[in-house]
Amino acid sequence: METVSIVLILLLAVVVSGAVSRMLPVAIPTPLVQIALGFVVGLVTHLRVVLDPELFMLLFLPPLLFLDGWRIPKDALFKDLSTVVELALGLVLLTVVGMGFLIHWMIPAMPLAVAFALAAVISPTDPIAVSAIAARVPIPKRMMHILEGESLLNDASGLVCLRVAIAAALTGSFSATGAALNFFWMAGAGILVGVALTLLVTRTKAWVSRRFGEETGSQILISVLIPFGAYLIAEHVHASGILAAVAAGVTMSYAEISRQALAVTRMRRNSVWDTIQFAANGMIFVLLGEQLPEILSGLDQTVALTGHSGPWWLALYVAAIMAGLAALRFGWVWVSFRITLLRRAPEGQTGSSPPWRLVAAMSFAGVRGAITLAGVLTLPMVMGDGTPFPGRELAIFLATGVILSSLVLASIGLPLLLRGLTMPPEPSQQAAEDMARVAAAEAAIKAIERVQHALAEGRNDADVYAAAGARIMDGYRERIESRSAGSDASHAARANERIERELRLAAVRAERAEIMSIARERGLGSELAAKLVRELDLLEVRYK
Repeated sequence: METVSIVLILLLAVVVSGAVSRMLPVAIPTPLVQIALGFVVGLVTHLRVVLDPELFMLLFLPPLLFLDGWRIPKDALFKDLSTVVELALGLVLLTVVGMGFLIHWMIPAMPLAVAFALAAVISPTDPIAVSAIAARVPIPKRMMHILEGESLLNDASGLVCLRVAIAAALTGSFSATGAALNFFWMAGAGILVGVALTLLVTRTKAWVSRRFGEETGSQILISVLIPFGAYLIAEHVHASGILAAVAAGVTMSYAEISRQALAVTRMRRNSVWDTIQFAANGMIFVLLGEQLPEILSGLDQTVALTGHSGPWWLALYVAAIMAGLAALRFGWVWVSFRITLLRRAPEGQTGSSPPWRLVAAMSFAGVRGAITLAGVLTLPMVMGDGTPFPGRELAIFLATGVILSSLVLASIGLPLLLRGLTMPPEPSQQAAEDMARVAAAEAAIKAIERVQHALAEGRNDADVYAAAGARIMDGYRERIESRSAGSDASHAARANERIERELRLAAVRAERAEIMSIARERGLGSELAAKLVRELDLLEVRYK
């Protein structure tokens, strides 16, 4: 019962955090509100969460990374793939090495392998925290796509580096060749497991659905189980479960294109995954806040590990780590963007330097969040001989300080830097959209004609079917004409579409309000009212 009570309290805190963050007069990111609520829960209740690192990693990371891989725009990712790889792999390795030596130099009592492990967990960034911070200051789409791609890859690369560092700490030895081979095995086998499992499951699911029909609930449950299955299988063969979950998500987006699910399945599945994402991310930050009272209560023992007596030394270490992270990220982003601009400059011209505000915004966007917390909590409790893992409490405190500091600094600096910031222009997708809409409309007209003739064949009232088909086809022909017309006519047609959409939305909302009013007065049964409202909800989603 105590475990159930803890879970319910944490979920309630996540729900309350969403409302509180919207009520506040200033733009405070939701993760900070969730940490504060978790801190209050930890202070006023006697419930304590003892986090099992392996269980924590299994419950939270696979679904979150799977969903990131599933939903990230693949064309946008591949467009800036070189920049994403430079940030996600090069910057992570530089951060692990550079910050590992810096932390060990500042705190000699922390073994070098543990310092590298701490550097590995503070290297991944968290785009969800960034989007929460910039909720009232829109991030340019291209910049957000780069941040999402960077986070998707550096989550995996940072945590693989963490595994290597922990292994070195437990065994007391490190081999560069062995570490490289281990890295490539964990990465390659993890990706292969994720891709293979997803393809096997989606193809089997599609075969069953074609022959025996599709049940929405089971389809949604299968999508939830895939990341956990990929993670567990990869871990069983000593590969990276994190990369397996990421690869499964990326593969899922491609598998869905060729093996379509029912429309109702897709809509309900999106809602389920939105809820999972909100709950899992929120619970991670609430758990961080809930752990803070216990972390702060042990400050004396934690600072003693550093050889000092004043707790302010811990704040100094966090500030030094933040300065090192900021310097590394700013320098790497500048060099990466500079190389990218040089590579894409026309022949005979030299690439210009990237705007300092863009580099600064990308640097401030390096917020640490859920992955950093999840990673640091996976540090083992004891060594192989049963002795306590050296510096674990200190590493958790420093990682927590980095998370909080990066969130606070980004919430102040990022909105200022983003205001009025523009990324290099992207090519318009309007022509591709028009082509797709015209092709879809032509396919619809052919299908209507075919079904209309099949339904009307041999009937005396065939003209009724012809009239109904003509009314529907007129709408599709109007779309074809508007999307195939010249530039001025096309702009005018799109303006008319916007006006019509607003009018239809107003009409749908009025319909729904009237139906609910009738239902409240007992003029409609609840089942019939729910059916009519659901139809109107689907129409509203379509028009939006």
